[in-house]
Amino acid sequence: MVTLTCCHPTISYRPIRPSDLEILEQIHGDIFPIRYESEFFQNVVHGRGIVAWAAVDHSRDDGKSDELIGFVTARVVLAKDSEIVDLLNYNSAESEWSLVYILTLGVIDSYRNLGIASSLILEVIKYASSIPTCQAVYLHVISYNIPAMHLYKKMSFKCIRRLPGFYLIDSKHYDAYLFVYFVKACRSPCSLLDLVTVVMRYIRMGFQSITAKLWNDERKVGRWSRCKEAHSLI
Repeated sequence: MVTLTCCHPTISYRPIRPSDLEILEQIHGDIFPIRYESEFFQNVVHGRGIVAWAAVDHSRDDGKSDELIGFVTARVVLAKDSEIVDLLNYNSAESEWSLVYILTLGVIDSYRNLGIASSLILEVIKYASSIPTCQAVYLHVISYNIPAMHLYKKMSFKCIRRLPGFYLIDSKHYDAYLFVYFVKACRSPCSLLDLVTVVMRYIRMGFQSITAKLWNDERKVGRWSRCKEAHSLI
């Protein structure tokens, strides 16, 4: 169990390194009910498919001023293979669209409520924004973690949906909430305005299609045939 006391911390943020392996595993074990495999931590510290940032306190006088006291881990995924592709106005022409998925985020007890978690999330958002193809940052929060949900809402993440039985911990299922932060212009189509826009778009397309067909048929058939055709289309 990591316990520290700090009255006036001087926090900075840096990429996670191989030397962080031991303390990273220890803090994960202290914070999360889920046990992560050794391979996960190896991938984190060596940057194998995972990007990660550490928070450190340079004001510590115990010789560990570069030892992490908080962290965030994430990975880049293809939008077309993700569970939120339905939120992105996605089409096959955008095959290179990507997303950043936050895997884990944690701060040790004695450094909480200092804005460290928010700063770590901002590191992820800045990273995602630097990727031209990235559309959003997203993550899951277990249903009983109310402080985490408040934090993400404060950071302008949108709670999109509830996922029943998403987590299995000690043979018990727990629901999760899906949170999304849209980096680019794409937005969730869940608002009333978006729904109205989509409906009007299809109505307009349908009207234009009918008009075009009636115009073409006018040159080929008589008036009575045109009326029957129009009735069937409507």
